[in-house]
Amino acid sequence: MKDVPGTPPHEQLMVGITRLGQALRISSYRNAGPHRLSPLQADIIVLLAGDLRPRRLSDLAVSLASTPPTISDAVKTLTSKGLVERRRDTTDARAASLTLTPAGKAEAERLAQLPTEFAEAMSSLAPEDLAAMLRGMSSMIRSLQGQRAIPVTRMCSTCSHFRPQAHPGSDKPHHCAFVDNAFDDGELRLECPDHQAP
Repeated sequence: MKDVPGTPPHEQLMVGITRLGQALRISSYRNAGPHRLSPLQADIIVLLAGDLRPRRLSDLAVSLASTPPTISDAVKTLTSKGLVERRRDTTDARAASLTLTPAGKAEAERLAQLPTEFAEAMSSLAPEDLAAMLRGMSSMIRSLQGQRAIPVTRMCSTCSHFRPQAHPGSDKPHHCAFVDNAFDDGELRLECPDHQAP
């Protein structure tokens, strides 16, 4: 029997990531909710909900790898839907800062709920497999950020509080100086409101 050459693992991984992306897009359209949010509008709501401080349009454009006019249009729509509020920026009178209204916060809570199909898929993974996926995803994102292929996000590996492998040999090898706590790969964050750039 002849050996059949296999597809390299990195190509298989890209196929898998593409399929997950398709599932996320389909889910986001199905989960548009009562306000019929587009995926970008939902991303803006989630991003604003994760911030303790107001954000400017320019911040959103950078964080979401979009253009200022596209973000501006999405924010206008969210404002008209009563989900986002524009206020004069306290540090720059020429700029506006954006915050969620009470309705926007309620929508953010709805969006934070994991869609049923993804919850079921993730529950089929063993904790060590989920941790390995999270570790691998974090490394890939960090590499893409280093190449400037995607914007830098507020994840553990780009945070001044992160101490990787601070506790070698432990089941919780990493340390967060912000909360002064050890944690494992399954607790790595890809988006953290307490993130501080080095």
